[in-house]
Amino acid sequence: MSEWLDQLAGLAWGPITIVLLVGTGILMTLLVKGIQLRRFHYAFQLISGRFDNPGDRGEISHFQALSAALSATIGTGNIAGVGTAIAMGGPGAVFWMWITALFGMALKFSECLLSLHFRTLHEDGSVSAGPMYYLEKGLGQKWLGMLFAFFAVMASFGIGNMAQANSVAEPLLTYFGIPKLTTGLALGILVFAVIVGGIKRIGRVASKLVPMMCIFYVSGALWVLLRNWHGIPGALAIIFHDAFTGSAAAGGFTGAAVSQAMRFGVARGVFSNEAGLGSAPIAHGAARTEEPVREGLVAMLGPFIDTLAICTMTALVIVLTGAYRSTLTGADLTASAFNRGLPGPGGYIVALGLALFAFSTAISWSYYGDRSIEYLCGPRLVLPYRLLFCLLLPIGAYIRLELVWTVSDIFNALMAWPNLVGLLFLSPLVVRLTREYFRDPDRIYPSGTRR
Repeated sequence: MSEWLDQLAGLAWGPITIVLLVGTGILMTLLVKGIQLRRFHYAFQLISGRFDNPGDRGEISHFQALSAALSATIGTGNIAGVGTAIAMGGPGAVFWMWITALFGMALKFSECLLSLHFRTLHEDGSVSAGPMYYLEKGLGQKWLGMLFAFFAVMASFGIGNMAQANSVAEPLLTYFGIPKLTTGLALGILVFAVIVGGIKRIGRVASKLVPMMCIFYVSGALWVLLRNWHGIPGALAIIFHDAFTGSAAAGGFTGAAVSQAMRFGVARGVFSNEAGLGSAPIAHGAARTEEPVREGLVAMLGPFIDTLAICTMTALVIVLTGAYRSTLTGADLTASAFNRGLPGPGGYIVALGLALFAFSTAISWSYYGDRSIEYLCGPRLVLPYRLLFCLLLPIGAYIRLELVWTVSDIFNALMAWPNLVGLLFLSPLVVRLTREYFRDPDRIYPSGTRR
Protein backbone atom coordinates (compact mmCIF):
# COMPACT_ATOMS: atom_id res chain seq x y z
CA MET A 1 0.00 0.00 0.00
CA SER A 2 2.76 2.41 0.95
CA GLU A 3 4.69 1.76 -2.26
CA TRP A 4 1.54 2.12 -4.37
CA LEU A 5 0.62 5.42 -2.67
CA ASP A 6 4.16 6.73 -3.16
CA GLN A 7 3.86 6.01 -6.87
CA LEU A 8 0.45 7.70 -6.97
CA ALA A 9 1.85 10.77 -5.16
CA GLY A 10 4.73 10.90 -7.64
CA LEU A 11 2.18 10.80 -10.47
CA ALA A 12 -0.06 13.41 -8.81
CA TRP A 13 2.89 15.79 -8.43
CA GLY A 14 4.44 14.72 -11.71
CA PRO A 15 5.30 16.85 -14.73
CA ILE A 16 1.68 17.34 -15.84
CA THR A 17 0.56 18.92 -12.54
CA ILE A 18 3.73 20.99 -12.24
CA VAL A 19 3.46 22.28 -15.81
CA LEU A 20 -0.24 23.04 -15.34
CA LEU A 21 0.36 24.94 -12.07
CA VAL A 22 3.37 26.94 -13.23
CA GLY A 23 1.96 27.34 -16.74
CA THR A 24 -1.33 28.72 -15.44
CA GLY A 25 0.62 31.06 -13.17
CA ILE A 26 2.67 32.32 -16.13
CA LEU A 27 -0.48 32.72 -18.23
CA MET A 28 -2.30 34.68 -15.52
CA THR A 29 0.81 36.84 -15.00
CA LEU A 30 0.79 37.73 -18.71
CA LEU A 31 -2.97 38.31 -18.83
CA VAL A 32 -2.96 40.70 -15.86
CA LYS A 33 0.33 42.26 -17.04
CA GLY A 34 2.49 41.37 -14.06
CA ILE A 35 0.10 42.79 -11.51
CA GLN A 36 2.06 41.17 -8.67
CA LEU A 37 4.92 43.55 -9.44
CA ARG A 38 3.05 46.60 -10.71
CA ARG A 39 0.55 46.80 -7.85
CA PHE A 40 2.64 45.32 -5.04
CA HIS A 41 2.79 48.56 -3.03
CA TYR A 42 -0.91 49.25 -3.54
CA ALA A 43 -1.74 45.76 -2.23
CA PHE A 44 0.00 46.58 1.06
CA GLN A 45 -1.92 49.85 1.24
CA LEU A 46 -5.21 47.96 1.01
CA ILE A 47 -4.45 45.94 4.15
CA SER A 48 -4.87 49.05 6.29
CA GLY A 49 -8.56 49.20 5.33
CA ARG A 50 -8.56 52.96 4.80
CA PHE A 51 -9.95 52.58 1.27
CA ASP A 52 -12.86 50.40 2.43
CA ASN A 53 -16.53 51.33 2.44
CA PRO A 54 -17.97 50.77 5.96
CA GLY A 55 -21.21 49.51 4.42
CA ASP A 56 -19.57 46.69 2.45
CA ARG A 57 -20.78 43.19 3.21
CA GLY A 58 -18.61 40.40 4.53
CA GLU A 59 -17.46 38.90 7.82
CA ILE A 60 -13.81 39.88 8.27
CA SER A 61 -11.42 42.68 7.28
CA HIS A 62 -8.76 42.48 4.56
CA PHE A 63 -6.06 42.00 7.17
CA GLN A 64 -8.01 39.28 8.97
CA ALA A 65 -8.68 37.47 5.67
CA LEU A 66 -4.98 37.59 4.76
CA SER A 67 -4.06 36.44 8.28
CA ALA A 68 -6.54 33.54 8.14
CA ALA A 69 -5.16 32.43 4.76
CA LEU A 70 -1.56 32.85 5.96
CA SER A 71 -2.28 30.93 9.14
CA ALA A 72 -3.14 27.96 6.90
CA THR A 73 -0.15 28.32 4.58
CA ILE A 74 2.49 29.22 7.19
CA GLY A 75 2.79 25.76 8.68
CA THR A 76 5.02 22.72 8.58
CA GLY A 77 5.74 23.45 4.91
CA ASN A 78 7.88 26.42 5.96
CA ILE A 79 9.99 24.23 8.23
CA ALA A 80 9.59 20.56 7.31
CA GLY A 81 8.64 21.23 3.66
CA VAL A 82 11.73 23.33 2.94
CA GLY A 83 13.90 20.71 4.63
CA THR A 84 12.35 17.99 2.47
CA ALA A 85 12.74 20.02 -0.74
CA ILE A 86 16.46 20.60 -0.10
CA ALA A 87 17.11 17.04 1.09
CA MET A 88 15.48 15.53 -2.01
CA GLY A 89 16.16 18.18 -4.66
CA GLY A 90 19.29 19.87 -3.36
CA PRO A 91 19.78 23.60 -2.70
CA GLY A 92 18.65 24.34 -6.26
CA ALA A 93 15.09 23.41 -5.23
CA VAL A 94 14.92 26.73 -3.38
CA PHE A 95 15.20 28.66 -6.66
CA TRP A 96 12.23 26.77 -8.09
CA MET A 97 10.28 27.50 -4.91
CA TRP A 98 10.88 31.20 -5.61
CA ILE A 99 9.69 30.84 -9.21
CA THR A 100 6.56 29.05 -8.01
CA ALA A 101 5.87 31.84 -5.51
CA LEU A 102 6.38 34.62 -8.07
CA PHE A 103 3.88 33.19 -10.53
CA GLY A 104 1.81 31.88 -7.62
CA MET A 105 1.07 35.49 -6.66
CA ALA A 106 -0.85 35.89 -9.95
CA LEU A 107 -2.68 32.63 -9.27
CA LYS A 108 -3.69 33.81 -5.79
CA PHE A 109 -4.84 37.13 -7.19
CA SER A 110 -7.03 35.43 -9.80
CA GLU A 111 -8.58 32.68 -7.66
CA CYS A 112 -9.40 35.00 -4.75
CA LEU A 113 -10.85 37.63 -7.10
CA LEU A 114 -13.18 34.97 -8.54
CA SER A 115 -14.04 33.67 -5.08
CA LEU A 116 -15.29 37.05 -3.92
CA HIS A 117 -17.08 37.75 -7.21
CA PHE A 118 -19.09 34.50 -7.04
CA ARG A 119 -19.51 34.16 -3.26
CA THR A 120 -22.87 33.48 -1.60
CA LEU A 121 -24.05 36.00 1.02
CA HIS A 122 -26.57 34.58 3.51
CA GLU A 123 -29.34 36.48 5.28
CA ASP A 124 -27.61 36.13 8.66
CA GLY A 125 -24.53 37.92 7.28
CA SER A 126 -22.41 34.80 6.90
CA VAL A 127 -20.53 34.05 3.69
CA SER A 128 -19.87 30.91 1.67
CA ALA A 129 -17.09 31.20 -0.88
CA GLY A 130 -14.38 29.27 -2.64
CA PRO A 131 -13.65 27.50 -5.93
CA MET A 132 -16.78 25.35 -5.61
CA TYR A 133 -18.90 28.48 -6.08
CA TYR A 134 -17.09 29.87 -9.11
CA LEU A 135 -16.99 26.41 -10.65
CA GLU A 136 -20.75 26.15 -10.19
CA LYS A 137 -21.85 29.75 -10.88
CA GLY A 138 -19.11 30.83 -13.27
CA LEU A 139 -18.60 27.66 -15.29
CA GLY A 140 -22.00 26.08 -14.67
CA GLN A 141 -20.26 22.85 -13.64
CA LYS A 142 -21.51 21.94 -10.19
CA TRP A 143 -19.97 18.49 -10.39
CA LEU A 144 -16.53 20.11 -10.55
CA GLY A 145 -17.41 22.19 -7.50
CA MET A 146 -18.46 19.08 -5.62
CA LEU A 147 -15.28 17.29 -6.69
CA PHE A 148 -13.15 20.16 -5.39
CA ALA A 149 -15.10 20.27 -2.10
CA PHE A 150 -14.62 16.53 -1.57
CA PHE A 151 -10.87 16.77 -2.18
CA ALA A 152 -10.69 19.77 0.19
CA VAL A 153 -12.45 17.87 2.99
CA MET A 154 -10.09 14.91 2.62
CA ALA A 155 -7.04 17.20 2.52
CA SER A 156 -8.24 19.02 5.65
CA PHE A 157 -8.06 15.79 7.67
CA GLY A 158 -4.55 15.13 6.37
CA ILE A 159 -2.39 18.17 5.77
CA GLY A 160 -4.61 20.46 7.84
CA ASN A 161 -4.99 18.13 10.80
CA MET A 162 -3.12 14.91 11.58
CA ALA A 163 0.03 15.84 9.68
CA GLN A 164 0.24 19.14 11.58
CA ALA A 165 -0.30 17.50 14.97
CA ASN A 166 2.30 14.84 14.21
CA SER A 167 4.89 17.38 13.09
CA VAL A 168 4.65 19.37 16.32
CA ALA A 169 4.40 16.44 18.75
CA GLU A 170 7.85 15.00 18.00
CA PRO A 171 9.95 18.17 18.61
CA LEU A 172 7.93 19.09 21.72
CA LEU A 173 8.70 15.63 23.10
CA THR A 174 12.37 15.93 22.17
CA TYR A 175 13.03 19.45 23.48
CA PHE A 176 10.46 19.87 26.27
CA GLY A 177 9.60 16.29 27.27
CA ILE A 178 5.87 16.80 26.58
CA PRO A 179 4.14 13.48 25.77
CA LYS A 180 2.70 13.27 22.27
CA LEU A 181 -0.82 12.50 23.48
CA THR A 182 -0.74 15.55 25.77
CA THR A 183 0.30 17.73 22.83
CA GLY A 184 -2.50 16.31 20.69
CA LEU A 185 -5.18 16.80 23.37
CA ALA A 186 -4.08 20.36 24.07
CA LEU A 187 -4.05 21.13 20.35
CA GLY A 188 -7.54 19.65 19.92
CA ILE A 189 -9.01 21.69 22.79
CA LEU A 190 -7.40 24.95 21.67
CA VAL A 191 -8.44 24.46 18.05
CA PHE A 192 -12.05 23.73 19.02
CA ALA A 193 -12.17 26.83 21.24
CA VAL A 194 -11.30 28.92 18.18
CA ILE A 195 -13.17 27.25 15.33
CA VAL A 196 -16.48 26.98 17.20
CA GLY A 197 -16.75 30.76 16.68
CA GLY A 198 -16.52 30.46 12.88
CA ILE A 199 -14.52 32.66 10.52
CA LYS A 200 -14.97 35.81 12.65
CA ARG A 201 -13.18 34.28 15.61
CA ILE A 202 -10.64 32.57 13.35
CA GLY A 203 -9.92 35.94 11.71
CA ARG A 204 -9.49 37.69 15.07
CA VAL A 205 -7.17 35.00 16.42
CA ALA A 206 -5.18 34.72 13.18
CA SER A 207 -4.70 38.49 12.92
CA LYS A 208 -2.91 38.41 16.29
CA LEU A 209 -1.22 35.01 16.03
CA VAL A 210 0.23 35.22 12.51
CA PRO A 211 2.29 38.43 12.99
CA MET A 212 3.55 37.17 16.36
CA MET A 213 4.67 33.76 15.10
CA CYS A 214 6.24 35.23 11.94
CA ILE A 215 8.26 37.72 13.99
CA PHE A 216 9.36 34.97 16.39
CA TYR A 217 10.53 32.53 13.72
CA VAL A 218 12.04 35.09 11.35
CA SER A 219 13.92 36.71 14.26
CA GLY A 220 15.45 33.31 15.08
CA ALA A 221 16.46 32.77 11.46
CA LEU A 222 17.91 36.29 11.20
CA TRP A 223 19.88 35.63 14.36
CA VAL A 224 21.53 32.63 12.67
CA LEU A 225 22.13 34.54 9.43
CA LEU A 226 23.64 37.57 11.17
CA ARG A 227 26.00 35.34 13.13
CA ASN A 228 27.14 33.84 9.84
CA TRP A 229 26.59 36.82 7.52
CA HIS A 230 29.83 36.25 5.61
CA GLY A 231 28.47 32.97 4.23
CA ILE A 232 25.20 34.39 2.79
CA PRO A 233 26.59 35.27 -0.70
CA GLY A 234 28.05 31.77 -0.97
CA ALA A 235 24.73 30.17 0.05
CA LEU A 236 22.86 32.19 -2.58
CA ALA A 237 25.47 31.23 -5.19
CA ILE A 238 24.96 27.53 -4.39
CA ILE A 239 21.17 27.88 -4.75
CA PHE A 240 21.41 29.58 -8.18
CA HIS A 241 24.16 27.25 -9.42
CA ASP A 242 22.43 24.02 -8.39
CA ALA A 243 19.08 25.12 -9.83
CA PHE A 244 20.49 24.73 -13.37
CA THR A 245 23.32 22.21 -12.97
CA GLY A 246 22.10 19.87 -10.24
CA SER A 247 23.74 19.16 -6.90
CA ALA A 248 26.86 17.07 -6.48
CA ALA A 249 27.01 14.44 -3.75
CA ALA A 250 28.64 15.71 -0.56
CA GLY A 251 28.89 14.14 2.89
CA GLY A 252 25.74 12.13 3.49
CA PHE A 253 23.88 14.02 0.73
CA THR A 254 23.53 11.83 -2.37
CA GLY A 255 23.19 14.69 -4.83
CA ALA A 256 20.25 15.69 -7.03
CA ALA A 257 19.57 16.27 -10.71
CA VAL A 258 18.04 19.46 -12.12
CA SER A 259 14.75 17.59 -12.66
CA GLN A 260 14.67 16.66 -8.97
CA ALA A 261 15.36 20.27 -7.97
CA MET A 262 12.48 21.45 -10.15
CA ARG A 263 10.06 18.76 -9.02
CA PHE A 264 10.63 19.10 -5.29
CA GLY A 265 11.03 22.88 -5.43
CA VAL A 266 7.71 23.37 -7.19
CA ALA A 267 5.87 20.70 -5.20
CA ARG A 268 7.10 21.97 -1.81
CA GLY A 269 6.59 25.58 -2.89
CA VAL A 270 2.96 24.94 -3.77
CA PHE A 271 2.59 22.81 -0.63
CA SER A 272 3.76 25.78 1.40
CA ASN A 273 1.95 28.74 -0.21
CA GLU A 274 -1.00 26.75 -1.67
CA ALA A 275 -1.18 28.99 -4.76
CA GLY A 276 -3.48 27.36 -7.30
CA LEU A 277 -4.84 24.75 -4.88
CA GLY A 278 -8.00 26.76 -4.18
CA SER A 279 -7.81 26.75 -0.37
CA ALA A 280 -7.08 30.45 0.27
CA PRO A 281 -10.10 31.68 -1.77
CA ILE A 282 -12.36 30.14 0.87
CA ALA A 283 -10.97 32.52 3.52
CA HIS A 284 -10.54 35.57 1.28
CA GLY A 285 -14.10 35.20 0.01
CA ALA A 286 -15.35 36.20 3.47
CA ALA A 287 -13.64 39.63 3.33
CA ARG A 288 -15.66 42.80 3.97
CA THR A 289 -15.53 44.37 0.52
CA GLU A 290 -17.59 44.65 -2.65
CA GLU A 291 -14.49 44.92 -4.84
CA PRO A 292 -13.19 41.49 -5.96
CA VAL A 293 -10.01 43.03 -7.40
CA ARG A 294 -9.06 44.49 -4.00
CA GLU A 295 -9.28 41.14 -2.28
CA GLY A 296 -7.30 39.53 -5.07
CA LEU A 297 -4.54 42.09 -4.56
CA VAL A 298 -4.47 41.46 -0.81
CA ALA A 299 -4.44 37.70 -1.38
CA MET A 300 -1.46 37.82 -3.74
CA LEU A 301 0.73 38.97 -0.83
CA GLY A 302 0.35 35.48 0.68
CA PRO A 303 2.95 33.66 -1.47
CA PHE A 304 5.36 36.58 -1.04
CA ILE A 305 5.19 36.45 2.76
CA ASP A 306 5.03 32.67 3.00
CA THR A 307 7.58 31.55 0.42
CA LEU A 308 9.71 34.49 -0.66
CA ALA A 309 10.19 35.62 2.96
CA ILE A 310 9.75 32.84 5.51
CA CYS A 311 10.72 29.79 3.40
CA THR A 312 13.77 31.68 2.15
CA MET A 313 14.89 32.26 5.73
CA THR A 314 14.65 28.54 6.47
CA ALA A 315 16.45 27.62 3.24
CA LEU A 316 19.33 30.05 3.82
CA VAL A 317 19.89 28.67 7.32
CA ILE A 318 20.00 25.08 5.96
CA VAL A 319 22.38 25.90 3.08
CA LEU A 320 24.51 28.39 5.00
CA THR A 321 25.24 25.96 7.84
CA GLY A 322 25.94 23.06 5.45
CA ALA A 323 23.32 20.93 7.20
CA TYR A 324 21.90 19.82 3.84
CA ARG A 325 24.97 17.61 3.31
CA SER A 326 23.74 15.28 6.07
CA THR A 327 21.30 12.38 5.66
CA LEU A 328 18.54 14.24 7.53
CA THR A 329 15.33 15.47 5.94
CA GLY A 330 12.20 17.46 6.82
CA ALA A 331 11.91 19.17 10.19
CA ASP A 332 14.92 17.21 11.51
CA LEU A 333 17.13 18.83 8.86
CA THR A 334 15.84 22.31 9.71
CA ALA A 335 16.33 21.73 13.46
CA SER A 336 19.87 20.47 12.83
CA ALA A 337 20.64 23.58 10.75
CA PHE A 338 19.36 25.93 13.45
CA ASN A 339 21.36 24.03 16.07
CA ARG A 340 24.51 24.37 13.98
CA GLY A 341 23.98 28.06 13.43
CA LEU A 342 22.74 28.78 16.95
CA PRO A 343 23.95 26.05 19.34
CA GLY A 344 21.57 25.73 22.28
CA PRO A 345 18.46 27.77 21.45
CA GLY A 346 18.36 26.81 17.75
CA GLY A 347 16.39 23.59 18.21
CA TYR A 348 13.96 25.26 20.60
CA ILE A 349 13.20 27.97 18.04
CA VAL A 350 12.24 25.29 15.51
CA ALA A 351 10.18 23.34 18.06
CA LEU A 352 8.20 26.39 19.19
CA GLY A 353 7.87 27.60 15.60
CA LEU A 354 6.39 24.26 14.59
CA ALA A 355 3.92 24.39 17.48
CA LEU A 356 2.69 27.87 16.52
CA PHE A 357 2.62 27.09 12.80
CA ALA A 358 0.76 23.79 13.27
CA PHE A 359 -1.89 25.38 15.50
CA SER A 360 -2.49 28.22 13.06
CA THR A 361 -2.70 25.84 10.11
CA ALA A 362 -5.21 23.61 11.87
CA ILE A 363 -7.64 26.41 12.70
CA SER A 364 -7.76 27.73 9.13
CA TRP A 365 -7.92 24.33 7.46
CA SER A 366 -10.85 23.42 9.68
CA TYR A 367 -12.69 26.39 8.17
CA TYR A 368 -11.81 25.25 4.66
CA GLY A 369 -13.17 21.82 5.49
CA ASP A 370 -16.40 23.01 7.12
CA ARG A 371 -17.19 25.34 4.17
CA SER A 372 -16.63 22.38 1.85
CA ILE A 373 -18.81 20.12 3.99
CA GLU A 374 -21.54 22.75 3.97
CA TYR A 375 -21.37 22.89 0.17
CA LEU A 376 -21.60 19.10 -0.12
CA CYS A 377 -24.07 18.23 2.63
CA GLY A 378 -25.61 21.43 3.99
CA PRO A 379 -25.10 23.20 7.34
CA ARG A 380 -26.32 20.30 9.50
CA LEU A 381 -22.98 18.48 9.22
CA VAL A 382 -20.74 21.46 9.98
CA LEU A 383 -20.67 20.94 13.77
CA PRO A 384 -20.09 17.14 13.49
CA TYR A 385 -17.25 17.89 11.08
CA ARG A 386 -15.66 20.32 13.54
CA LEU A 387 -15.90 17.79 16.37
CA LEU A 388 -14.35 15.03 14.23
CA PHE A 389 -11.62 17.43 13.10
CA CYS A 390 -10.63 18.16 16.71
CA LEU A 391 -10.83 14.49 17.76
CA LEU A 392 -8.38 13.50 15.03
CA LEU A 393 -5.68 15.90 16.29
CA PRO A 394 -4.67 13.73 19.31
CA ILE A 395 -4.65 10.65 17.07
CA GLY A 396 -2.44 12.41 14.56
CA ALA A 397 -0.03 13.50 17.27
CA TYR A 398 0.32 9.99 18.68
CA ILE A 399 0.73 7.71 15.67
CA ARG A 400 3.30 7.55 12.88
CA LEU A 401 1.98 9.24 9.77
CA GLU A 402 4.07 8.42 6.73
CA LEU A 403 0.96 7.28 4.86
CA VAL A 404 -1.01 10.37 5.94
CA TRP A 405 1.67 12.64 4.50
CA THR A 406 1.57 10.74 1.22
CA VAL A 407 -2.22 10.79 1.01
CA SER A 408 -2.20 14.51 1.90
CA ASP A 409 0.13 15.21 -1.02
CA ILE A 410 -2.21 13.33 -3.35
CA PHE A 411 -5.35 15.23 -2.28
CA ASN A 412 -3.51 18.56 -2.38
CA ALA A 413 -2.65 17.89 -6.01
CA LEU A 414 -6.19 16.72 -6.77
CA MET A 415 -7.60 19.98 -5.35
CA ALA A 416 -5.56 21.91 -7.89
CA TRP A 417 -7.02 20.24 -10.99
CA PRO A 418 -10.65 21.44 -10.85
CA ASN A 419 -9.50 24.81 -9.50
CA LEU A 420 -7.08 25.36 -12.38
CA VAL A 421 -9.78 24.36 -14.87
CA GLY A 422 -11.94 27.12 -13.39
CA LEU A 423 -9.11 29.67 -13.55
CA LEU A 424 -8.30 28.90 -17.16
CA PHE A 425 -11.86 29.12 -18.41
CA LEU A 426 -12.72 32.16 -16.29
CA SER A 427 -9.49 34.04 -17.04
CA PRO A 428 -11.27 36.45 -19.45
CA LEU A 429 -13.51 37.51 -16.55
CA VAL A 430 -10.43 38.08 -14.34
CA VAL A 431 -8.93 40.32 -17.04
CA ARG A 432 -12.18 42.26 -17.55
CA LEU A 433 -12.79 42.88 -13.84
CA THR A 434 -9.17 43.95 -13.34
CA ARG A 435 -9.25 46.32 -16.30
CA GLU A 436 -12.56 47.89 -15.19
CA TYR A 437 -11.29 48.42 -11.64
CA PHE A 438 -8.07 50.18 -12.61
CA ARG A 439 -9.81 52.36 -15.20
CA ASP A 440 -11.80 54.07 -12.45
CA PRO A 441 -9.64 56.27 -10.18
CA ASP A 442 -12.48 56.60 -7.67
CA ARG A 443 -12.47 52.84 -7.15
CA ILE A 444 -8.72 52.69 -6.70
CA TYR A 445 -8.60 55.62 -4.26
CA PRO A 446 -12.13 56.45 -3.07
CA SER A 447 -12.87 60.08 -2.31
CA GLY A 448 -11.71 61.14 1.14
CA THR A 449 -8.68 58.83 1.13
CA ARG A 450 -5.07 59.79 0.62
CA ARG A 451 -2.77 58.06 -1.82
